[in-house]
Amino acid sequence: MSSIKIIPFGGVRENGKNMYAVEIENQIFILDAGLKYPENELMGIDVVIPDWEYLKKRKNDIVGVFLTHGHADAIGALPYFLMDFDVPVFGSEMTIALAKLAVKGHKEVKKFNDFHVVDESTAIDFNDVTVSFFATTHTIPETLGIVLETSEGNIVYTGDFKFDQTASTGYQTDLARLAEIGSQGVLALLSDSAGAGITGASAREKDIGEYILETFKYQKGRIVVASVASNIMRVQQIIDAAVKVGRKLVLSGEDIEQIIDTAMQLGKLKLPKDLLISMEEANDLEPNQVVILETGKMGEPIKSLQQIANGDNPKLHLSDSDLVFVTTTPSYAQETEVQKTKDMIYRTGAEVKFISDDLNPSGHANQNDEQLMLNFMKPKFFIPIQGEYRLLDRHAELAEEVGIPAENIFIVNKGDVLTYKNGKFHVGEHIDVANTMIDGTGIGDIGNIVLRDRRVLSEDGIFVVVATIDRKNKKIVARPQITSRGFVFVKTNRQLMKQSADLVEKVVQENLDQKEFDWGHLKQDVREKLNRFLFDQTKRHPVILPVIMEVNQNSRKKVSAQKNEENEPSKQDNKKKAKRHSGRGRGRKHHAKKNNA
Repeated sequence: MSSIKIIPFGGVRENGKNMYAVEIENQIFILDAGLKYPENELMGIDVVIPDWEYLKKRKNDIVGVFLTHGHADAIGALPYFLMDFDVPVFGSEMTIALAKLAVKGHKEVKKFNDFHVVDESTAIDFNDVTVSFFATTHTIPETLGIVLETSEGNIVYTGDFKFDQTASTGYQTDLARLAEIGSQGVLALLSDSAGAGITGASAREKDIGEYILETFKYQKGRIVVASVASNIMRVQQIIDAAVKVGRKLVLSGEDIEQIIDTAMQLGKLKLPKDLLISMEEANDLEPNQVVILETGKMGEPIKSLQQIANGDNPKLHLSDSDLVFVTTTPSYAQETEVQKTKDMIYRTGAEVKFISDDLNPSGHANQNDEQLMLNFMKPKFFIPIQGEYRLLDRHAELAEEVGIPAENIFIVNKGDVLTYKNGKFHVGEHIDVANTMIDGTGIGDIGNIVLRDRRVLSEDGIFVVVATIDRKNKKIVARPQITSRGFVFVKTNRQLMKQSADLVEKVVQENLDQKEFDWGHLKQDVREKLNRFLFDQTKRHPVILPVIMEVNQNSRKKVSAQKNEENEPSKQDNKKKAKRHSGRGRGRKHHAKKNNA
């Protein structure tokens, strides 16, 4: 009997960050390596990736990374993963092309080239395990599901999928292959739950294309279309609509040009030669002749739209004749940001239109699609993945409705080790799996304490106290100086500043008068007592930063040197001085007095 373990490192009870490890007889297969965009409380964090510290002890057992598609939630963490693990990467032609772009952007791994292109007909043998694939429908071409064929049955990972009978070539689901996999016997199914809350039918891509075209036809001004750069299907629909209404297209965004160029080279995107123009050329045309395709960092357009609305984009400014047309469906975690962005755009006078207000353009399976996949696979055990807890729970209910026993359904958490033993799966040990936060070039150096400080700074500001002391003479040299940022307006709170300075002066002097002086205790004492005082006065808790400086540390040596310079000694005195310099401070002090005599 095979030894099998399934460990989620992300993608469960959250949106994005998909990464799952399947261990079969000491071989570890990594399924996707994605990131997620931060929730509102993760201030200043760019993206979040899985924590794979546990895998570092097992790096020799990892046989490879198997990617389902080229979106950030599946490949975004790959460059960081390859910094720690030198293992091969497998995916479809389009997925590998986008993975190479992602890796190329990180100097630590830009020379990595152990990529392998696979498709739905590929099968790879790894000792007692065969890895094969099946085509699914998503908003990017050549999306694949993954099958791990074991002696106990197939372990199937769907990746992102939906069923769309109107899907074009490159996006179609191979239904016959799904039936074949199910007939072979599926031990465990890990299936996409992101659309488990969608009760109605998802919009067909054909309908979405027609909706975009209709929007373009009836807009008289300039159109700024916001989309995810790697959503190749949506980009093609925008291109087709621009061609049909006779508008020129401007590409604006960090990733869009590279992604479009890659997709065109692979024949996944059709773009007329004379369609693209620069922003400068667009400014010379009438507004009704222009479409601007706007994407953002890592393809996410929401932050980019905020910059435009704020006037921070030097090339693109909105006017009251513009339409901002958002053709992406932001994650639930960004809902607050989305509403904030809408408001910011309306303030510019431009009109805002979200495709999700009229259609359900999701690339994820709705409830009917999820049950259809379950019926194709007929799994013995089911693990809903890719979604917040409420979506996993709803997917579990859908599985029960098609006949899967509740005891065979597992809603797992990150770090849960789902172990197969004696013909059954059970949640056994648990490993610690946290979030690894990326801020600029820092990887994992931002923790809960730093985030807490950022939150406090954003809510209550900072209070800086600078005091100068003479520790030897046990006195304060200068009255404490106070600087406040984001706490109170100093000019209108002079009494509070004076009282705070008086308190700091008192606390510092009390510490100087003690027999045992301790720097750490002094700063902590200032921080605690000032914090209590400020809360009593303002009901706020700013970050308090005490800065204590010391003077007069080397005063005796300086005085001695000065007096010796004023009374230049004779050669005979220099000989005596040389002898006396072998003594300690008392001798030097006595010598200085003698020279002054």
